[in-house]
Amino acid sequence: MKLEKFKNEALTDFSKKENRKAFEKGLEKTRERFNKEYPLLIGGEMIFADEKIRSYNPSNKDEIVGTFQKATTELAIKAVETAYEKFMEWKNVPAKKRAEYLLKAAKIMRKRKHEFSAMMVFEEGKNWVEADADTAEAIDFMEFYAREMLRYAGDQPLVQVKGEKGKLEYLPLGVGIVIPPWNFPLAILVGMSTASIVTGNTIVLKPSSDSPAIAQMFVELMQEIGLPDGVLNFLTGSGGSVGDILVQHRLTRYISFTGSMEVGLRINELAAKKQPGQIWIKRVIAEMGGKDAIVVDKELISFEDTVNGIIAATFGFQGQKCSACSRVIVDEKIYDKFCDALVAKAKTLTVDIAEKHPSMGPVINDKAKTNIIGYINKAVEEGGKIIFGGNEIPLNGHFVEPTIIKDVLPEHTIALEEIFGPVLAVIKSPGFDESIKIANSTIYGLTGAIYTKNKKKLEKGAKEFFAGNLYLNRKCTGALVGVHPFGGFNMSGTDSKAGGRDYLGLFMQAKVTTKKINK
Repeated sequence: MKLEKFKNEALTDFSKKENRKAFEKGLEKTRERFNKEYPLLIGGEMIFADEKIRSYNPSNKDEIVGTFQKATTELAIKAVETAYEKFMEWKNVPAKKRAEYLLKAAKIMRKRKHEFSAMMVFEEGKNWVEADADTAEAIDFMEFYAREMLRYAGDQPLVQVKGEKGKLEYLPLGVGIVIPPWNFPLAILVGMSTASIVTGNTIVLKPSSDSPAIAQMFVELMQEIGLPDGVLNFLTGSGGSVGDILVQHRLTRYISFTGSMEVGLRINELAAKKQPGQIWIKRVIAEMGGKDAIVVDKELISFEDTVNGIIAATFGFQGQKCSACSRVIVDEKIYDKFCDALVAKAKTLTVDIAEKHPSMGPVINDKAKTNIIGYINKAVEEGGKIIFGGNEIPLNGHFVEPTIIKDVLPEHTIALEEIFGPVLAVIKSPGFDESIKIANSTIYGLTGAIYTKNKKKLEKGAKEFFAGNLYLNRKCTGALVGVHPFGGFNMSGTDSKAGGRDYLGLFMQAKVTTKKINK
């Protein structure tokens, strides 16, 4: 199979009238799905359970986006066992054929991308730009991993010695439990799922209860392209009711998880314990939280570009990104001026229902809103000063103002714990070296950025800033597949480097076969 060189999917230019009209049609088309009920899918069998879960529009908390099934323990066990049976067949399907499924799915998603994006506007409260980028990344993952699988399936270099012939090949692991997050409910879900599938594994996909509707659209897409029954098994329900069962099952070979640190650590703990009849060490691929910092030096290439980059990284998708900037560490010599500039830029942001394409939409649910307001209040109690925002917004959804809090100290709660909302802590620093120390002072290490025109400081920061994805003179969000392989250090996860050349190797195991050559 000869493919063109990978290139990232182009983003939609919404300044063009025809693109705006096309997206509006996507919104209308997707809204038609709201009143339907969707089944579980296990081995091609569509199953309806007694208990239901409903997905709501966070912009309008009374609007149901879709009705889904609450899987039982018995159904979770059935899904794993079904996936295991199918694995015995799927693992022998040639890599080229598996890659073709991904390429076909990417082609169809590209044609309907506004429909996929529209569902994220409704279900997650993403504005048009954020949703469009999510869909583009999903397409990128499928295109990139299809090509990567062909590379892994090719001849692998080994040192050959006289009298022997060696071969290295990559084999799939088995049944994978795929647990994606709600904040990138298409891109990350697609990346984790298709990486598993293209490498020859079978999966049980359990989406977040906050994002089953967009997951359902992906499942339907994979059915449409003819992916064999049982390769992808779809299970909706609460993590508390079925999550532990899936992780602990003796036939589960690995767990691919993206979400909170607390849940990731629990999965790691459960997976580490051998179950009766289990014959392997389960592999855990975990990407968790972040408390990402941007260091602002007194010497800047562009004061304005620095401010704009921080506002974008902080408030894009309401700060609900593990890569979002939640701390900005500013040199004391420009501190007051910089705080004023951050406020001036934040005042240009609009907050409204996501369908209207504002700068910011709602946060994901009422629990998140309450948690965010709690952190804001805690920051004030500890001595922080709100210089912008800080309140709920009285709309029929889950809305919080973009919030900037200055005079935060490195040891304050708001400077250490992940908030996952539109809140920026501004920390004053006496100089560049201290700024790097502050940046490294949390348990996380996902993304970060440094703004300075001083080359020596950039070199030092690049060496000492401990994060899996570090950006110099640009914002810390917006990783592109193939360009910025993504994953973090410390409690940010296992540094999986999704979208990179190492990623597919996490879903396979290497086998070396050596043959003696007789003279």
